Amino acid sequence: MRTHLLLVVGLVIMSCSPSQKFDLVIKNGTIYDGSGGAPVKNDIGIIANEIAKIGEIYPTEETKIIDAQGLAVSPGFIDLHSHLDPIMELPDAESHVRQGVTTALGGPDGGGPWPFGEFLDSLEKMPLGYNVGYLTGHNRIRRNVMDLENREPTTKELEEMKSQVNLAMEEGAFGISTGLKYLPGTFSKVDEVIELSKIAAMHGGIYTSHLREEGLGLIDGVSEAILIGREANIPIVLTHHKVVGQPMWGSSNRTLALVDSARNAGIDVMIDQYPYNASYTGISILIPGWALAGGQEEFEKRMTDKVLQDSIRSGTLFNIINDRGGNDLKRVQFAKVSWQPDLEGKTLYNWAAELGMEPSVETGADLVLQAQLNGGASAIFFAMHDDDVENIMSHEFTMIASDGRLVKLGDAHPHPRWYGTFPRVLGLYVREKQLMKLEEAIRKMTSLPAKRMGLDDRGLIKEGYVADITIFNPETVIDMATFEEPHQYPEGIDYVIINGKVVVDDAKFTESRPGLVLRGPAFELNK
Repeated sequence: MRTHLLLVVGLVIMSCSPSQKFDLVIKNGTIYDGSGGAPVKNDIGIIANEIAKIGEIYPTEETKIIDAQGLAVSPGFIDLHSHLDPIMELPDAESHVRQGVTTALGGPDGGGPWPFGEFLDSLEKMPLGYNVGYLTGHNRIRRNVMDLENREPTTKELEEMKSQVNLAMEEGAFGISTGLKYLPGTFSKVDEVIELSKIAAMHGGIYTSHLREEGLGLIDGVSEAILIGREANIPIVLTHHKVVGQPMWGSSNRTLALVDSARNAGIDVMIDQYPYNASYTGISILIPGWALAGGQEEFEKRMTDKVLQDSIRSGTLFNIINDRGGNDLKRVQFAKVSWQPDLEGKTLYNWAAELGMEPSVETGADLVLQAQLNGGASAIFFAMHDDDVENIMSHEFTMIASDGRLVKLGDAHPHPRWYGTFPRVLGLYVREKQLMKLEEAIRKMTSLPAKRMGLDDRGLIKEGYVADITIFNPETVIDMATFEEPHQYPEGIDYVIINGKVVVDDAKFTESRPGLVLRGPAFELNK
């Protein structure tokens, strides 16, 4: 009997003893694994950069422990649409990481670095706050070959563009992005984009599209993106999907029906979206694209021709009334104005009033053209409806993405999405509006974008996966950045773990910089 009792006691002690030595243990958290399934309460043990165990863990005294009692433990958020242009100056990426973002995909809207491989090689030497990958941009490559010319490419030029896409994919691009609303992408025909996308598809890449139109031409824009995906046989992302301009409000029902129809036909189309009713881009978006062909100097020349100037003004007026202008000068807010910084945060209406001008849409058109003649400006455009925002967000295949640019506290007057995208969804749309369950929102931020990027070891809390983890308080998480006061970090994001290292610790940003440059599917095959 005594021998039997000792054996039982010994087995109990063994079961309570750590079988592994962990570098970091997360105790008592409610785990949302990223799949969309119901949460479970459990511990997580991390060794180096890997989730080594999910289950009851008895850590040793020297193990770092995070007590996640009352907190949600999620895979790190993956931002599928990030403007990473300032990353060499802001490699810590604090404005993103504090939102819970552990991986970001740059090079959207047809932009992106060039030479591609050289840029990634340089970036690998930086102390990065989080993981980054890149798309190669159609606009960038077209400009390399054709500058800002408004014409179709010659056979030779098309082959050179295809060669550059091929090179970028081999050097680690995750796919190709287009900005068909911007220069010079707006000058391209659909066949050109299909041919370039076929090259990305050949290397396992994806296609993300800033649609040619998001206002009156929205339905055609969505249809074109789906056509490109079908003909190139490439997975699609309708990026920062939105409905712009009062005449089109409510059209998300039609665009989502197109997505569903395409998916039913076997076309792999998905969506990403930021949770705001205002967009952000250059004020030149209100000017007809043809007027900007050839660049700023050519635009200035056209503005000296009375006939052309009248035509440009007419097109700009149309866009103020029907597109991003929202038919109201108060709906266009300056964000970054190098030639008159005191306009930042003010609207076209404010500017007209300061100049003693009648704040009409006609005056707005004149001021937009003057702003472009001064060198251009960035602006926030309040031209979307909340109903469309919520409708798009609710779709099964919509991912959350910021369309945010890395930013330093106090720099100009940015869109609040640069600071608040992911906490806003969790706080406003999940907790307050109950638009979706928390586990579904997390799926849209984690496993869904990971799958779209082809990341097979991130986006889930699962043994063997990389330890990219965000821990937040579901009762308090919220964005603090507003359109009036954008430079504010969110609340309720308590811990952010990247590649097994704690970058946000008890809501404090640490000195840890464990981020990696991630490369797309063709890179390993071509090393």
